[in-house]
Amino acid sequence: MKYGTMKAASEEIGVSQPMISRLLGTLEGKLGFALFEKKRNQLKPTPEAHLYHASVMRLISQVRETTQDAAAIANNQLGNIVVASQPTFVDTFLLDAIRSFHETHPDVGIRVLDVGMRELLRTLDKKYCDVALGITLEAGNYSAQVRKLARCEARCIMHRDHPLAKQDKISQDMLHNEDFIDLMPDSPLRKRVDEVIQTESKDRRTVVEMGTMRGACALVDRGVGVAIVDPFAELLLAGTSVVSKRLVPRIEWDLVFLTPDGVPVSQVSESMFTEIQLQVARLKGMGILEE
Repeated sequence: MKYGTMKAASEEIGVSQPMISRLLGTLEGKLGFALFEKKRNQLKPTPEAHLYHASVMRLISQVRETTQDAAAIANNQLGNIVVASQPTFVDTFLLDAIRSFHETHPDVGIRVLDVGMRELLRTLDKKYCDVALGITLEAGNYSAQVRKLARCEARCIMHRDHPLAKQDKISQDMLHNEDFIDLMPDSPLRKRVDEVIQTESKDRRTVVEMGTMRGACALVDRGVGVAIVDPFAELLLAGTSVVSKRLVPRIEWDLVFLTPDGVPVSQVSESMFTEIQLQVARLKGMGILEE
């Protein structure tokens, strides 16, 4: 179709004219229709040939795209990733990790599952996500491969005008008779706080239960009470009247990166791990996380 004669075509691809003729005859036999009409020394494509040529060109284009996609996947530049995370991470450092990841992997689709700890464990077990961010506080055994990222230490937050705001550290005794803004009872941190602060005591009052760390911080900013939160909450306090204090005794746990058990970790997932590691290193430098 490009050269118009068998002679020109044979010279271009380096085979004899009889070979070109046999190849055309074989192809036409398989297709069931004629590709060319012979007029003098010229080959004129039939209407069917034009249709078939367009189909072949589309196929060639698809093969090229598939080859390019394979190269992109090999170079970590194509695909999708599902990240499961607790809300407090989504509200804070995970956003920066996702931004950096997107800048270097613009063609990779990202889906974030904002879930509580119980649902996060189920998501890992069912392999509904590629990677997850979780904690070791009351988590039990993960059905996952676990990589430690950092050590976390709970904080006690209060309004800057609160009497306890003058203290360097907050002990359990100091919290007697205080109004508490607590996370929901199924929160791992809430369960640990209940153990340490002894919720059975009549002198500790839970005035509000909140489903998110952001909501708890907002109520503390309004002077409703004090709250015990994870260290990432300090990233939510800019521009507020809330101060953060260390607790005695310490309430600690590990921040971990998780991938489903029995599933090979993709290069895309490893790249997300790298971006999260960079953000965790930044938070360690700020004193929010520990080794």
